[in-house]
Amino acid sequence: MTSLYRKDLGLLALRTAVGGVLFAHGAQKLFGWFGGGGLEGTAQAMEHMGFEPGHRSAVASGLGEAGGGALLVVGLATPVAGSIVAGTMAGAIAVHAPAGFFAVGGGFEYPALLGACGLSLGVAGAGRYSLDHALGHVVDRPRHGVLAFALAALGAVAVVTRRQDVVRRREARAADEAAEQAGRGLS
Repeated sequence: MTSLYRKDLGLLALRTAVGGVLFAHGAQKLFGWFGGGGLEGTAQAMEHMGFEPGHRSAVASGLGEAGGGALLVVGLATPVAGSIVAGTMAGAIAVHAPAGFFAVGGGFEYPALLGACGLSLGVAGAGRYSLDHALGHVVDRPRHGVLAFALAALGAVAVVTRRQDVVRRREARAADEAAEQAGRGLS
């Protein structure tokens, strides 16, 4: 087996593993498959985490994971799929970052790994065993990747910034209510 084929098999294995995990996680959010909360449960969780409106955030997150994962598995529009995955995982990283790095403590280790894999696959391409290759690479041109990564980065910044604003407002409101309660207790 030549080195080229080994690399293509490695890309296929990585795409299948990462894309499969992402697809399953997105299907939990969208459809309630694999023990997930479905759109209703995910929307409530997204609202709780500061992603408003919750339903729209649940759909976007679920589609980013399931859609990006499915595209990675089959190796179609791989630069776009990688950027979708990286952008979606940026939102997850923002949620987990306050808990530190390691997943055992609720940290961002796992979404960072998935995002890095998506980014790396988007840059490397799908390899020989993919729909991109079978279609003559018409939907995975370098310009597609550059544009997709730029749009994903801008989208991720916008989503994370909006969430941070929501979380700050909630914290300020909670502090005001606690101060008001404390003031009542002194009367």
